[in-house]
Amino acid sequence: MTEANPGQIVFTEIPAANPERARRFYEALLQDGLVEDRTGPNPIWMLPQAPSGYATGHIYPGQPAKNGEGITAHLAVTDDLADVMKRVKDAGGEVVSDIVDIPVGSFFYAKDTEGNSLGLFKYKS
Repeated sequence: MTEANPGQIVFTEIPAANPERARRFYEALLQDGLVEDRTGPNPIWMLPQAPSGYATGHIYPGQPAKNGEGITAHLAVTDDLADVMKRVKDAGGEVVSDIVDIPVGSFFYAKDTEGNSLGLFKYKS
């Protein structure tokens, strides 16, 4: 059995007033399909899973916080961040910061099509 660390993020749920629009945004951004799951009380669209097979998160029908005021989900990317910024814009999202460098990598802030706060993070190689 996998052991959880206190405070460890298990997965994220991203609310979408328009789930279809959000699905298209995340598929374009992550360059991968989202898997629809209708087995629960609401339909959800699963984000691509890590190689370990653990869930990373999903989109669900819901009301996002106002204009990026909610929490920020950071998603890992492997492409150059300038290319990812372009994908955010091309898919209808908004880039809201420059690239920020930290010891383990770099990221930038964006908003998805629903107004959710988003971070796109690339680990140092």
